[in-house]
Order: sequence, then structure tokens, then C-alpha cells
Amino acid sequence: MTVSKEAHALEHSLEVQLPFLQKVLDDFTLLPLAVGMTSAEAVAEVLERLWGGEETLIVISSDLSHYLPYATAQHVDSKTVQSIVQLRQPIEHDHACGSTAINGLIISAQQHHLTPHLLDLRNSGDTAGSRDQVVGYAAIAFN
Repeated sequence: MTVSKEAHALEHSLEVQLPFLQKVLDDFTLLPLAVGMTSAEAVAEVLERLWGGEETLIVISSDLSHYLPYATAQHVDSKTVQSIVQLRQPIEHDHACGSTAINGLIISAQQHHLTPHLLDLRNSGDTAGSRDQVVGYAAIAFN
């Protein structure tokens, strides 16, 4: 394992997820991890070491496609989400920038017999800005 301040310099997932966690959880301890150049198996191993009981919440944060036209992004992101929901890997890096973490989660979900449920799938064209070049987002719960 390597600790690197540079790895976190441009990473924004903590800033995106933390306000939601603060809103829905009363009192919690957070261990943020950034996944770099490693394998999905290594991610699954770390998740296994952190796996606790019902009190443990694991959040994997990743964008989906980047800068595709709206309709193309909808198609690509839908296929990516279907792979995740069906626990099929590998998810490719150009379909989700956090694909290594997602692939590790898929391995862990299989090991723990979790069932994924799509909560929502959108892209930035649905919420703000132009539909010429959008970024995809999904929310998937595993239980």
C-alpha cells in the first residue's frame, strides 16, 4: 500500500459524498481511500479487511462516461450499469473512471452474496448544462 498526497490532489469524490453522509448519518467514523493503479482483487481484499457488521457502510464513488453526447452517454452508461447490476466485470476505465474500485466491489458483492439495485441513472445533461458533452452518474445499492 502506498500513501500519496498527490493521489488526492484532484480527487473530488470525498467532497461529493461527505455532505450526503453527514445529512443521513448521525455519528460516524470515515476512512477515505483512493484507488490508484492496482487490481480489482486487491481492492476486494481491502474491502474484506474493512468489512464489518450492519454498522459498516462502504461507498464506492465514480463517474461513468465522460464528455459523450447525451444519447450516446445514455446508451453507454446503461450498458455499464447493467453489467454492475448483473455483477459482471470487468467494467472498463473509459466507462467509469473508478472502474478498478467498482470491479473490486463486484468481487466483494459476489463473495458476500449481495444483490445490487439500481436507484437512479442520470447524466449532467439531465441536471445542469449542455447535452453536447455530459458526464454519467448512477446510484446503486447493494444488500
